Amino acid sequence: MAASPVAIIAALVVIGLILGPVAALLGLGGDLPAPGPAEWLALRFTLLQAALSASLSVALAIPTARALARRRFAGRRLLITLLGAPFILPTIVAILGLLAVFGQNGALNAALAPLGWRLNIYGLHGVVLAHVFFNLPLATRMILQGWLAIPGERLRLAAGMDLSPAMVMRTLEVPMLARVVPGALAVIFVICLSSFAVALTLGGGPRATTLELAIYQALRFDFDVARAITVALMQLGLAMAAGAVSLAFARGAGFGAGLDRTVPRWDAASPWLRAQDAACIAAAALFLLAPLAMIAAKGAGTLAAQDPTLWRAAAHSLIVATVSTALTLAWALALANRAGEWVALAGIALSPLVLGMGLFLILRPFVSPLAVALPVTALANALAALPFAVRILRPEAQTVREDYARLAQALNLSPAVWLRRVLLPRLRRPLGFAAGLTAALSMGDLGVIALFADPDRATLPLYVYRLMGAYRMDEAAGAALFLLLLCLGLFWLLDRGGRTDADA
Repeated sequence: MAASPVAIIAALVVIGLILGPVAALLGLGGDLPAPGPAEWLALRFTLLQAALSASLSVALAIPTARALARRRFAGRRLLITLLGAPFILPTIVAILGLLAVFGQNGALNAALAPLGWRLNIYGLHGVVLAHVFFNLPLATRMILQGWLAIPGERLRLAAGMDLSPAMVMRTLEVPMLARVVPGALAVIFVICLSSFAVALTLGGGPRATTLELAIYQALRFDFDVARAITVALMQLGLAMAAGAVSLAFARGAGFGAGLDRTVPRWDAASPWLRAQDAACIAAAALFLLAPLAMIAAKGAGTLAAQDPTLWRAAAHSLIVATVSTALTLAWALALANRAGEWVALAGIALSPLVLGMGLFLILRPFVSPLAVALPVTALANALAALPFAVRILRPEAQTVREDYARLAQALNLSPAVWLRRVLLPRLRRPLGFAAGLTAALSMGDLGVIALFADPDRATLPLYVYRLMGAYRMDEAAGAALFLLLLCLGLFWLLDRGGRTDADA
């Protein structure tokens, strides 16, 4: 199918916004040096931790998503929302929660002390643990969307044919996983490629240097722009290679259209399977919610004592989140196809540090970067969230095109009517999820804004970071709790369309 003019325009805009900052830095950096031993060491560690993190996150997400898809229980909606919290948390805040549970003086080490055991969270295993904590919720929700996309009529037919759980898995669930899992692996792999705060905080030394951390060191300490660009291009190549693998394996037709009815899972009615699903949900909830509970416990006492700067910073974050969500959804709807997924992947493959520095160089001759800090942050956040939105929308959008394109052509529907009457209603569930995820990620991002903002234009994550830098840890805990509540609130509000428990 030929690309529409809207898709071509959206792709050109996104490509221009990605290549422009790189070109600006290339003009400043001059000739690019060849990677040295330090860069190859960073590459080796980055590949190892990204592969381990992505594989573990997806492997743990499959039984968790399956359990959530098969079971209906009181509080399920709230639990699904809370399970998404780690991924949308600001990284530095979430790491504080992990340290409170798994750190040297954390709750787990306190429980293990009588046995003479001690867990060291620093090093490769600490980095992988943190990445699984962040990305297990994303993998679970992406795979859960795949399970919810299986029409209830197929499950009813399987029950009518008295198929065993193993047969249902082989005929319905494995084909769905073959379509969804490669994309989830690729997205999480690319996220872990750009790991910065996790490696900086939990790496434990030079041997645990990621490519993103090498870029930071080159820009922050040496101002070696050429070396930073070399490392950034290595990271970009790895990300695009991961995308190629994902697109090569994520093939196969969907299950066709259904009536959007939620039906009981007769194949999972045995007590053993009920106990198995309950254990999966309980284990995931304990692992993901315990650090959040520690954050809440530390911040609740100081939340009411915050100064007015908190509210101004929160308003800035809400504005940035609104703008970036609108941009991301508009781009994602236009790019929800195979070629568009390649374009979107580059948005997260490019280092945010390179993007921010390049935008600074582009804007400096025309306007003070401080004056456009919030719009630039919204733009950068929209690009960073675009791969997630496209990955979430593309499978459903492809199914809608396959199921309804001929009917729309027979009825001679215009593009606007097709969008309003067919595409948007059928994409309500993934659109809600994508919007909630984008808004929450933008709300909690601490990246480009740190390069541009002055005290009057700080966002809430930057405000929390500054409190931590000033060793006002009690106030930082209260502000971090408020940020967590805002992120969860936005995610819940926009994601309501993604939680389909009622019969259609």
